[in-house]
Amino acid sequence: MPFQGVDFYDTESLFAEDERAVRDTVRRWVDEAVIPIIGDHYVQGTFPLHLAPKMAELGLFGANLPEEYGCAGLNNVAYGLIMQELERGDSGVRSFASVQGALVMYPIYAFGSEEQKQRWLPRLAGGEAIGCFGLTEPDFGSNPGGMITTARETADGWVLNGAKMWITNGSTAQVAIIWAKTGALDDPQSIRGFIVPTDTKGFSAKDQKGKLSLRASDTSELVLQDVKVGRDALLPKSGGVKSPLMCLTQARYGIAWGAVGAAMACFAEAVSYAKTRVIFDRPIGGFQIQQARLADMLTEITKAQLLCVQLGRLKDRGSATPEQVSLAKRNNVDMATEVARETRRLLGANGILAEYQAMRHLANLESVYTYEGTHDIHTLVLGQAITGLDAFR
Repeated sequence: MPFQGVDFYDTESLFAEDERAVRDTVRRWVDEAVIPIIGDHYVQGTFPLHLAPKMAELGLFGANLPEEYGCAGLNNVAYGLIMQELERGDSGVRSFASVQGALVMYPIYAFGSEEQKQRWLPRLAGGEAIGCFGLTEPDFGSNPGGMITTARETADGWVLNGAKMWITNGSTAQVAIIWAKTGALDDPQSIRGFIVPTDTKGFSAKDQKGKLSLRASDTSELVLQDVKVGRDALLPKSGGVKSPLMCLTQARYGIAWGAVGAAMACFAEAVSYAKTRVIFDRPIGGFQIQQARLADMLTEITKAQLLCVQLGRLKDRGSATPEQVSLAKRNNVDMATEVARETRRLLGANGILAEYQAMRHLANLESVYTYEGTHDIHTLVLGQAITGLDAFR
């Protein structure tokens, strides 16, 4: 049965016709192409890479970047609705598109030369190349300024050395955006971005084994050993830790919407199960404790939906701040994790089966809770915005 949505406060009326059309197109595709197969991929620990060409055809990669570079040129609300629907299918599918657009295409668009934009953005938008984003390191996650990956300038280019960890699309990618220090290791302002083809000598990607979350996603460790690239690999407008953080803000915006999609999927499953699962001669939805669960879920999803719409409008006006994005990412992922957990509990023993969605979404969301800035880091971002005092150290 096609997904009908969760819309208690008529957020539908807040969207323009073209925004709804984009959402409905992606919603139908997720219902038809993602949901029927994603459970098996999750169990097998594989990413459904065969979906990538259709995602490109639908314009889902870098959808909010300009049409002149082969992108869809959508506004940020429409982009957010795309992320919502993709994560309604699975966090790994949304992550694939989010990394491609917000973490690979966006830095090329924001910090690249015109030649770099013309060379890479149409290929990435069309799915001819898949990208990854190399910022996090084995010992430096929440403190990207502490990275130890280096880029040493030579007569004809740069030599990169270091390692990156927890890299989505790492083993699949043909190109990587690598962040490295061009100066002293204690100088975070020397961080620059580089476009590195993954077939460059000295570049290797190794699959992360043993994951119990985001299993339908390619997660890798990247190793760079004397990787030589030309001068044209440098993103010329990048500089300092602010540059990769700007990229993360783009990704966090999409995550805020995506988490709502995961919560919507779980809530719909909970409602359906509550109406049809009979115990003590009546559906469990007729018991007070389950109705309280459903009421809490609906309330929190509705609040998160309204938050996303307003944040999207602020972003389209160019007035959204990183702190506002932090609030949305922090709230919505926490909300979705609780909705997935309560759905799993409502489903009882069936809730641990792959044929249902709740446990898969719950396990995935535990990773989303951590990546692109942990819940606690975003707490400190908001604390600093409120008080003006830095509590990071």
